[in-house]
Amino acid sequence: MSASYDIAVIGAGMAGASIAAELAPHARVLVAEAEAVPGYHTTGRSAAFWEECYGGPAVVPLTLASGRYLRAHGMLSPRGALYLARAEDEPAIDAFIARFAGSGVHIERLGRAALEQRLPGLRAEWTLAIAEPACADIDVAALHQHYLALAKRAGAELRTRARLDTAEREGGGWRLAFGPAGEARARVLVDAAGAWADGVAALAGARPLGIAPLRRTIVQLRTEPAPPPDLPLVLDINGRFYFKPENGKLWLSPHEETPTPACDAAPEELDVAIAIDRFEHVVDWQVAAVERKWAGLRSFAPDRLPVYGFDPAREGFFWFAGQGGFGIQTAPAAARLAAQLLLGRPRDGMTEALDAALYAPARFQPR
Repeated sequence: MSASYDIAVIGAGMAGASIAAELAPHARVLVAEAEAVPGYHTTGRSAAFWEECYGGPAVVPLTLASGRYLRAHGMLSPRGALYLARAEDEPAIDAFIARFAGSGVHIERLGRAALEQRLPGLRAEWTLAIAEPACADIDVAALHQHYLALAKRAGAELRTRARLDTAEREGGGWRLAFGPAGEARARVLVDAAGAWADGVAALAGARPLGIAPLRRTIVQLRTEPAPPPDLPLVLDINGRFYFKPENGKLWLSPHEETPTPACDAAPEELDVAIAIDRFEHVVDWQVAAVERKWAGLRSFAPDRLPVYGFDPAREGFFWFAGQGGFGIQTAPAAARLAAQLLLGRPRDGMTEALDAALYAPARFQPR
């Protein structure tokens, strides 16, 4: 006989762990993770920053609401960010500022003199920037463990090596099979499977939403000089690179988004080479060694906004997916909002200003 739960959450990365932590005080929760350890894929491969503008204006409310929680729990360390631009990129600077006007983020325009103080060795063509002083590093591992621990303390059960094989409606709920990890029954099925979200939906008989996995590469470099520890997160206004210091090394990405099947992503040598070439066109530092390289998957819905809510056409199926590269920095508010939607609980101080309709799966219904 399989065990019975109120809610089964598929995936134990940041999405699954956070929503399980919010649900478990109010319901009997199972968290099923396909890998041997939670957070093996995207959560464990994050560039680990909290950046107010990341994801666009519709994501800003989630980010700002989450920032208060993250600071209160000691998960953020000050970093600051710079969006670099050349003279010919000034229209992009103007568009960026206009796009986020009135959103609640604090940004300011900088000229060359201010840039030289913040980024030593900057090449001459980089003359403009937008500064975002509130940007911070996130302790991703600590946040993930925080949510796993909260879920466990509230009674949630975690099964690892529990890949979902079948999901069938039975008696007003779900009968779920996880291969050697056994079976379970649940009233509600939560799809928090990240890059695998559409696959889980198809197994459950829900219409996939077009949540597409995209590969993103990060390289750890040893540079001469070593990056200053107070170096800001540095991004290209045109989205061609970003880099930040990490324990005396430099983490660098070519900011690519390469469509790929959901998989255990691995870096491509061409992307590593592109990242280094772009970096060498920004500063005059020498790349002494490539010490590590890895890739992760970011998964987006077609409109690049997250998806939170019950599927309008598949009873008992709840989406918590499509969170792209901003899923970690928005985890507290996203999980709280999603749990309130699922349980029918009232909003609180973290979520009262959020517009749930922006993120509802019903927006993808055929018209």
